[in-house]
Formats: sequence, C-alpha cells, structure tokens
Amino acid sequence: MPERRGRGATANPGGRFEPIRQAAFDDGWADTPDLPPVRTEVRPERARSLITRNTSPDISFDRSINPYRGCEHGCVYCFARPNHAYVGLSPGLDFETKLFQKANAAALLERELSARGYSPATIALGTATDPYQPIERGHRLTRAVLEVLARFRHPVGIVTKSNLVTRDIDVLAALARDDLVKVAISVTTLDPVLARRMEPRAPHPEKRLEAIGRLSAAGIPVMVIVAPIIPSLNDHEIETILSRARALGAVEASHVLLRLPLELDALVDDWFGEHYPGRRHHVMSLVRQARGGKAYDAAFGTRMTGTGPYADLIRQRMRLARRRLGYPETRRRLRTDLFRVPTDQLSLL
Repeated sequence: MPERRGRGATANPGGRFEPIRQAAFDDGWADTPDLPPVRTEVRPERARSLITRNTSPDISFDRSINPYRGCEHGCVYCFARPNHAYVGLSPGLDFETKLFQKANAAALLERELSARGYSPATIALGTATDPYQPIERGHRLTRAVLEVLARFRHPVGIVTKSNLVTRDIDVLAALARDDLVKVAISVTTLDPVLARRMEPRAPHPEKRLEAIGRLSAAGIPVMVIVAPIIPSLNDHEIETILSRARALGAVEASHVLLRLPLELDALVDDWFGEHYPGRRHHVMSLVRQARGGKAYDAAFGTRMTGTGPYADLIRQRMRLARRRLGYPETRRRLRTDLFRVPTDQLSLL
C-alpha cells in the first residue's frame, strides 16, 4: 500500500478475527497515484465500565483508564494497534483514523470510585492510547477524568507524548501538592524527520521537552520514557534524551524496547520496507535476538526490556546514564490516604 501523507501505517490489513482477508497487489497496469488523505472519524462508545484491572506482576499499577480507543498520533510501533481487531477494524490505518471516544467517561468514573468497598491505588491514565491525542482538544475527556480524580483526591499517573498535557497544569499542580500525580512523557527521538515518519501526528520532540520543563516548573514530577528503543534506528540517542530531560527537571527515567505483538510485526516490517529498506533485516534481526529468537515474547518481567546481549547493553546504558545525570534511584510513590468520596455536605465546607 502506498504511503499516505500524515499517517504512520503503510498498510491496513484485516483484523485477525475477520472471516475475509483482502490483499492489494500491483498488476502493472497503472502508475501508483497519490492517495487522497484519510479523514479521522470519531465515533461514540457507550462504555459500561471505565477502570480496567490487571494482575501483571511487572508493571507498577493494577488499574488504568483509556478515554479513547485508537490513537490519531499514528505511531507505527504502537503496541495497542492489535486491540482494534476486537471491534472489527484493522490495526493498521484504521487504528489511527477510526477512533472511539467514551463520552460517559467522567460519569462512569464517579460511579466506580463511589462504589462501596472501593480501595484506592494509583490509576494509570493513557496506558494503551494517548489521553492527550489531538481529538482531546475538542472532546476534553481526559480533562473531565482528571477533575473527577481531583475531587476524590485520588492518585493518578499519566503517560503521554503530547504537550497538550500542559493545558491541565492547573489541575495537575493542585494534585501534585498532595503527592497525587506524576506525568510520564515519552520521547522516542530528537530527530524531527524520524519522528515525523514514526509518529506523524504526535507533537515535535522539542515540544515534548518543553512540556517536561513547564510541568517541572509547576511542581509536577515528570518521568521521561525513552520508548520504544528501536535497534540501529534511535538507540544512539538514549543518553542525549536523558540529559536534555534531566536539565529541564525530569526526576525519573525509564525505557521500553520495541514490542511487536500480533499484527504489529508485519506492520512495522512493512513500514521499514517503505522508509528504511536497507536497515530492515538488520533491525528485525536485533529485535529477535532480544526476544528469544521471536518477533515478540510476552513473558512477564522481560516483555518491556527484552533479554540477551543487546537488551542487557541497553539496560546498562540506561543505568549508567541515570547515575551520571543524577536521576534518583527510587521512584516517587503517590499517596492513597487522602482518598474521599465527595458528598454534598463536604462541598459546603
């Protein structure tokens, strides 16, 4: 499939649950025309619940919220792409153009937090799709969710690659004063050309660094995530990204090695064929070396960072860079003891 300007995926394969498969091929009869732009469609999704629970032993949270399904940022490497198959859509172009918004997110959250016996623990906001993707400007679901969490004095950790998060500094700063929030900003690369190819509608890398500075200046703790690290493509930037982020006030740093679950293997391979054909086999070889010879290994404990010599080297570089740059060794823990269910009586005090 020819590249579509402003979109990340170079293919739109059918979902793995679909009974019919289609494949495009060049029959040689016509030149490949410039494809028309694909407009973003946003559909309402009447969610029945908002908080998703997990029992994964290798992540620091057991509950999360994603106000949107699909993500317009169009990051070709996004590990959430295969989830679009559950709604009968492609993990390719559909994932970044056919989006769903949970219009009742704030009301659902209030109901779930008010449930008898609810026990507070940090909610991760934006673990699958970015809560500050472009459609958030109009729908403001993330803002509404944060306002509910602030009223309940509930801890929240945010993951985003958008500087739109700075719009909500007023709410975030109030939460931060009580150790109820921290924000993780994902910086994949500082190369604007590479960024535009990998994550075409995500903010420019400098905008993300600027967001780290603004959040930090407002007293909001920020983690920088170098993610994903792609062998032979952006791995040489690790130390530079950590250094820039630290200078702007980041207090934590982590990384994620490229993950290729399900259809993502073929999608990323196709993307390399379009943009970096000379590196395609070398990159995929290194990925497989770090995944036990497979494109992806979902084993707990290693799925985020991989195993083997290459993965060990990346871990060592991260550890040494954090130490040299003065990143704290321990991560900030958010408070849960301030949680309360608002009542009319409390609102009058």
